[in-house]
Amino acid sequence: MSIAIRKPAPRRARRTPSRWLQPAAAILVAVLLLGIPFWLVIVTASKDQAEALNPNLSLPSTWRLFENFATVFVDGRMWPAFLGSLLVMVPAVLGVLILGSMAAWILGRRSSRLLAVLYALAISGIVLPPAVVTIVLLLRQLGLAGTPVGMVGVYMGMYLATVIFFVTGFVRTIPPELEEAARVDGAGPVRVFITIILPLLMPVLATATILICLYIWNDVFYALFVIGGRLDTLPLNLYQVASSGLYLQNWHLIFAYIILMSLPLLITFIVAQRKIISGITSGAVK
Repeated sequence: MSIAIRKPAPRRARRTPSRWLQPAAAILVAVLLLGIPFWLVIVTASKDQAEALNPNLSLPSTWRLFENFATVFVDGRMWPAFLGSLLVMVPAVLGVLILGSMAAWILGRRSSRLLAVLYALAISGIVLPPAVVTIVLLLRQLGLAGTPVGMVGVYMGMYLATVIFFVTGFVRTIPPELEEAARVDGAGPVRVFITIILPLLMPVLATATILICLYIWNDVFYALFVIGGRLDTLPLNLYQVASSGLYLQNWHLIFAYIILMSLPLLITFIVAQRKIISGITSGAVK
């Protein structure tokens, strides 16, 4: 005679308050830190001069956002400043990506004490701030002060370390057998890099591109010392017109300018956010 033994029913997991309190708190903090400043910018840019004299979170009596956009674009000389930003940013980003990815390929594939020291020196630029006075004096000696070429060189020197840091970790995850198979077929180093390595680096290069574009697009400090008064970029132009009579106390125009200046990178970031996250996790973490 057998006695059937009933198994105790599995206990249901109790929903503790911490399971929903933590996500709710995180969302609340994000709304407070990001939502409130964003709302302040939008409503202030939509007001007239009298209402925007003291920026606050109240709604405008009449929405004038697009009218302020038109005023800023015409009177604020945004189009020449936009072209100036592209003139500096595009060659700087391309140069940093090409040189940084090639250097990272060598540093990630070969191991020696000398290369380890070179790698440490290469990525030290992430934490060591550049000396502005020395940069300006050196550019004057080279005849590049106040020129787009000099500004491109400054940005390349500043952000080359960022590309090397991201790409070196990613290169070490690529199987060396792919390169060996290409060399057996008669491919040289340049062909191996262009046909094998470079296509595999696209996720991490997309991450580095967005980050460096963000840094350069919003930079006003180094641009002021290197090309200030000779070439306008968007942040430098905003600094100049905000301190002049045109935008003095005109907070509605200043915030409208900030929105227009941020739109290109904001749209790019929204479109490429998955590639940015995948590049960070696959490159820097590994």
